[in-house]
Amino acid sequence: MSIRSFIFTLFISYSCFSQGVYQIKSSSKSSKINFKLINNLIIIPVEVNNIELFFLLDTGVRRPIIFNFIKNSDSLKVINAEKIFLKGLGNDGLVEALKSSRNKFKIGEAVNYDQLFYAIFNSSINFIPKLGFPIHGIIGYDFFKDFVVEINYTKRFIKLTKHENYNSKVCKKCELFNIEFHNDKPYINAQAIIGGKEIPVKLLVDSGSSDSLWLFENDSIGLKVGAHYFKDFLGYGLSGSVYGKRSKIDAFKLKSFIIESPKVAFPDSTIVANFKNIKNRNGSLGGELLKRFNVIVDYKQAKLILKKNNRFNDAFEYNKSGMEIEHAGIKLVTEKDLDGVSNGYGNTTKSSAIRIDAIYAPKTKLVVKPIFNIANIRPNSPAERAGLRKGDIIISVGANNLSSAKSSLQNVIEKFQGQDGKKINMVVERYGLKIKVAIILESPFNN
Repeated sequence: MSIRSFIFTLFISYSCFSQGVYQIKSSSKSSKINFKLINNLIIIPVEVNNIELFFLLDTGVRRPIIFNFIKNSDSLKVINAEKIFLKGLGNDGLVEALKSSRNKFKIGEAVNYDQLFYAIFNSSINFIPKLGFPIHGIIGYDFFKDFVVEINYTKRFIKLTKHENYNSKVCKKCELFNIEFHNDKPYINAQAIIGGKEIPVKLLVDSGSSDSLWLFENDSIGLKVGAHYFKDFLGYGLSGSVYGKRSKIDAFKLKSFIIESPKVAFPDSTIVANFKNIKNRNGSLGGELLKRFNVIVDYKQAKLILKKNNRFNDAFEYNKSGMEIEHAGIKLVTEKDLDGVSNGYGNTTKSSAIRIDAIYAPKTKLVVKPIFNIANIRPNSPAERAGLRKGDIIISVGANNLSSAKSSLQNVIEKFQGQDGKKINMVVERYGLKIKVAIILESPFNN
């Protein structure tokens, strides 16, 4: 199964709130923030009422949302709280939340002393198994509106500049797009090429989705899934799971930029019905496509500027194993400390019979190591045919033992995005027994 998208779009009516503004408190005209790029998603450090958390930077949301909340409740207090219910993407109804006002948010050198946020207590909203990294919330419009925001996907930093201090430079290799806002969310116009036909599309710019593109099927204009597709889980909304079809289209055009054979998800019609209040919306532009550019976002001037970076021509690959892998926690193991070597004699000792250079006295130490397991297996996939099961713990992939503190979920998933026909040997643990299996990678469109 392919890397999941995470969708936290809200469909509630907002009253007018006094949100305050983000201001750079130092004498600098700008502030630079390093970020982590995990599964195409931008993760930034955010201080909330002096507590450091990690947020997903999501152009697809209006107000900040904090989840995974129970784990932070001992230190993070919800002030000026009011109980509300949120309706989000998915089909499982309303989600209980608290609306909290007059909070201090600090991002880099930018501070807002009057930030509203929503706290969600639903324990099922948890990014850690999917990303292998703790994510506590999401932030979007309230942050973007106060600065010109430069997102450098190549060097993985964000630069915030006050509007009055920003000097726009002429860029002949860039493309400029006018942003159209609906409910404080940014939309741009582009073209999808399907069956040789160029189709104008209006898309939400959604950095909070790890997918490349979402398109809403509409036969009347030619937006439809082709003969080659597979059904899949697409992601989570606040109100439940989202399903649909995954495929590829001929190409996607952002003015002069042409992206060949991008991955596309077509969500189920029941999900698309939630967007009928957005006139002429045809889908979303997500992180796997956005990361191929360095991006400048200026909400005040309603402008978006894209410049190709060194990822632009990267191929769009699916996980060809047919299994979804999650970070399932950590374990403590005892290892020999190879640094614990001593020379008991101080010097090399020689005799006519033996030579002693050192006496090795290995010590033991406790080491924290990650656990990766199989969360789901697609029917009739290479993983299923190899005999793998949901719940199996992955010990090694190829020659790489995954019981290393340096192993990451993203690195594990990337191992299954190789060429069709490639054989990958694995070792998994099931009920305490280690089992060797071999997977032959195969495009999901062949199933």
